[in-house]
Amino acid sequence: MQQVKRWIKEWVPTLAIAAIVSFTFNTYVAQGMTVPTGSMLPTIQLDDKILVEKMVDLTDFNFGDVVVFYPPLEGHENERFVKRLIGLPGDTIEVKDGVLIRNGQKVDEPYLSQKMNYTYGPVTVPANHYFFLGDNRNDSEDSHLWPTTPFVAKDKLVGKVMFRYFPFNHIGSLDK
Repeated sequence: MQQVKRWIKEWVPTLAIAAIVSFTFNTYVAQGMTVPTGSMLPTIQLDDKILVEKMVDLTDFNFGDVVVFYPPLEGHENERFVKRLIGLPGDTIEVKDGVLIRNGQKVDEPYLSQKMNYTYGPVTVPANHYFFLGDNRNDSEDSHLWPTTPFVAKDKLVGKVMFRYFPFNHIGSLDK
């Protein structure tokens, strides 16, 4: 009985602190997640595991970043989507002749394996909102298909993808 008490006295505080630190880190700093769809092919494969930095208020989001967010899509509001940031607040976005046009300029997108087979826009991204497209543009449920609004509010962002950590032969940052 004395050994059990000593074990509890030694290990319970350590385990409690570890659980609190882990919970805090996972909730506010960074979190691993599995990519559930092929909407980001070829950049991210189905079931790849990525680490997402979750300190949104301290993060500079830039064109081309891969971001996790909750979409303004009815029936999917509680799902996390992973897409590429295409439009920042104030940007005008258009897809024409298979090419992305941002603020009147054609965008070189070496991460795409196919040209887009649709026309979209132009739309202007409002303040505190963002516009996202998957890298697998012709098979991605992204901003260009959302019926209510194509824009994601800043408070719906989960965080920026830092790197892929599984499979091991593809560990590393995601190229822009």
